[in-house]
Amino acid sequence: MRGAETRKSVTGLGALVVIIIAWFAILFTGTYPRNLFDFVVGVLRWGNRVTGYAFVLVTDQYPPFSLR
Repeated sequence: MRGAETRKSVTGLGALVVIIIAWFAILFTGTYPRNLFDFVVGVLRWGNRVTGYAFVLVTDQYPPFSLR
């Protein structure tokens, strides 16, 4: 389970950096860049999948790493 927590925190940190970059893009352009939005949504979906597998389904099988 330690590997899942590490991957989840690394992708969460990456999403945080992208959110900060997106905030500046929104500030200057008025629109949320689609590729940044898709990345953040993908990280959130993947994190929910990891949580679902770990705590709801209670399985050792790790969900596939896909941001879709």
